[in-house]
Amino acid sequence: MGEMGLREVIVARGHANGLDAVGICEASPFTGARQDLEQRRAAGLNADMEFTYRNPERSTDPSRTLAGARSLVVGAVRYASRSSDYDPPAGAVPVGSGPSGRVARYAVGDQDQVLRRALDAVASDLRHAGFRTVVLSDDNALVDRAAAHRAGIGWFGKSANLLLPGRGSWFVLGAVLTDADLPTSSGPVADGCGTCRRCLDRCPTRAIVADGVVDARRCLSWLLQSPGVFPHEFRDALGDRIYGCDDCQEVCPPNRLADRRHDGPRPGVAAGTGSVDLCWMLEADDDELMAATRRWYVPGRDPDHLRRNALVVLGNTADGGDDAAVGLLRRYLRHRDDNLVAHAAWAALRIGRSDLLDDPEVRTRPPVLDERGRWHAALAADPIRETG
Repeated sequence: MGEMGLREVIVARGHANGLDAVGICEASPFTGARQDLEQRRAAGLNADMEFTYRNPERSTDPSRTLAGARSLVVGAVRYASRSSDYDPPAGAVPVGSGPSGRVARYAVGDQDQVLRRALDAVASDLRHAGFRTVVLSDDNALVDRAAAHRAGIGWFGKSANLLLPGRGSWFVLGAVLTDADLPTSSGPVADGCGTCRRCLDRCPTRAIVADGVVDARRCLSWLLQSPGVFPHEFRDALGDRIYGCDDCQEVCPPNRLADRRHDGPRPGVAAGTGSVDLCWMLEADDDELMAATRRWYVPGRDPDHLRRNALVVLGNTADGGDDAAVGLLRRYLRHRDDNLVAHAAWAALRIGRSDLLDDPEVRTRPPVLDERGRWHAALAADPIRETG
């Protein structure tokens, strides 16, 4: 089989196994992407985020992963639709009638599994043809958006997401790296954003600091994944988001058009749910919580990290008269972990229940004193701020 014939076979194989788009490009180093990573890391824009920032030399040079690499077969799979009528998959996070947290679209379906299976099928064809392969899916070894752009799958949006012509950015990306010298796609897609800047204007924390440049120190998606204290200055802006933030994508005109065209689940991708019961998150034991959120990135796989986020969102969404929420805050104000105590204290103040901090068992704890001091300082600076 000639290389052109092999190209047609693997593209067809990718589509048959669930890829919505397939492109092929050379596996030469991504010098522009490396320069961007290094400049942004030097400016601190990556915060403490690693991923492809961890080793730019490797993530931008495919030959570091596969010696003699010649080609990248890049694939994209569309997210499941939030409007789907499908039931959540087994083990999904529970949805209750009380305060809930919103989950970003990419975390509610099994599109990553569809992507992996499709890429494995492509890699299998290449291996049977006598070539070596490495499948890169949800992997820090490749700057996947740069690869997809070079392969002609889409253009770089001002939100820093890759947008596919007529289909937007609701996609996960992956690639098969191979030493096969395959004919490449037609080339990069032309920019489709034009003068639009809705994503920049919509970002709740102004994290998109320039076209295609995101400051992770302000990005809610990253702050929800970053360990330690959730920054006070961004807690109100977090709203009801418990995992991820889709604002820059939801306002994007190509995505809005794509949503209208694809009302319902993507074939082959099981839909999940776009929300999670906050009270359940704060009541579940460690094993139950981590099992239900097994597809989420959680630093150190620490369940208390998720509880930290749930306390902030509870503060933004609960009512001071909600007995269940108030009961949980009482419990967490007595927690062994000072970080959770601090976030519970903030949440109690946020819902107008400063009386919870007067409990003799908690009122002198350092994190409670610190949060109360911060709250009063913020109130003095902004008397309109709601308080209890």
